[in-house]
Amino acid sequence: MDPIRNPYAPGAGQRPPELAGRDEQLAAFDIVLERVARGRPERSLVLTGLRGVGKTVLLNALRSAAVRKGWGTGKLEARPDQSLRRPLSSALHQAVRELGHPEPAETAHVLGVIRSFAQREAGTDAKLRDKWSPGIDAPVVRGRADSGDVEIDLVELLTDVGGLAADVGRGVGVFIDEMQDLGPDDISALCAACHELSQNGLPVIVVGAGLPHLPAVLSASKSYSERLFSYQRIDRLSRDAADRALVAPAAEEDAQFTPDALAAMYDATRGYPYFIQAYGRSVWDLAPRTPITADDVAVAGPEAEVELAVGFFGSRYERATPAERDYLRAMADAASADEGGEDPVGSVATADVAAVLGKRPQSLSPARDSLLKKGLIYSGERGRIAFTVPHFGRYLRAQG
Repeated sequence: MDPIRNPYAPGAGQRPPELAGRDEQLAAFDIVLERVARGRPERSLVLTGLRGVGKTVLLNALRSAAVRKGWGTGKLEARPDQSLRRPLSSALHQAVRELGHPEPAETAHVLGVIRSFAQREAGTDAKLRDKWSPGIDAPVVRGRADSGDVEIDLVELLTDVGGLAADVGRGVGVFIDEMQDLGPDDISALCAACHELSQNGLPVIVVGAGLPHLPAVLSASKSYSERLFSYQRIDRLSRDAADRALVAPAAEEDAQFTPDALAAMYDATRGYPYFIQAYGRSVWDLAPRTPITADDVAVAGPEAEVELAVGFFGSRYERATPAERDYLRAMADAASADEGGEDPVGSVATADVAAVLGKRPQSLSPARDSLLKKGLIYSGERGRIAFTVPHFGRYLRAQG
């Protein structure tokens, strides 16, 4: 098969040629956009799921849907070592520009509030070079979104942005990837701001994406967050959707898969979108001709596994310290007896991990906490942990 015409695209956040299995989420979001723009009450949205299920791809697709409706949009990726102020200011700056409000003075005022919110990050006594500005020409609006209390400031900021959007009969969408990495104060402020916006009927929504424990992070910050957001768990694809993710791009290049090949692909990928793209690329490159057969899948399997081992599993494993790697391997060993090939995250009790290592659970807290911060594991319930990457335990056990 011609590698130049290979349609499959494994990559972090890279949109696949066929966004299969997400029609329900896209259709539901179109309804949200229309309702918000008309002043109807609607909740902000949170997407959760493991690594490799396509959360970022779907987040970008939802943003594109908002852009097509004429909304102002901005996107940011949360980082555990960064305050929300600067990236959010940059995102809102873009959103306001996209709105295209007909009154320059109104736009300038809101941009000045955004600038005020951003510069408060440096503090009132900071030197001029430290007062970061997201390229906004409008003068700072003093006394608005600059109190230093991020909850007060964020409510004021999004209220002003929402008012600008309401003037033109459209909305503003703030899209936040890796939302679980926001700091506690920022999470609390964001929940409070969404609550205020909902009560006032302003056309601003937040669409966040994060790991499976994100709802617990939000709930720990504000008890009402369970009613504030609409939670959608993004999981692996059904067999039909996985087949479509392979068949539709191949058809565009005048190629086909046999039914046995599609069955073999699903057995190998378990329907995880990233795995589908990795296997699809390898199978395409190694198959001699169309239609692609189950034998072609078997031949390409080792190369696809190498791709996953290096680009998907290995890159994450390399981020761990020696002590953290010991903890990860112990998790894999503790999960192996119960995994049975069905549990992709290897959920285990922390006490079982300690037993494998022959240590007291308390002595392992630093390694566990560091892995949680790095996003390699998560805690869905008290006393239990799991990998954020599907089949990571299987990869670790294969390393020996």
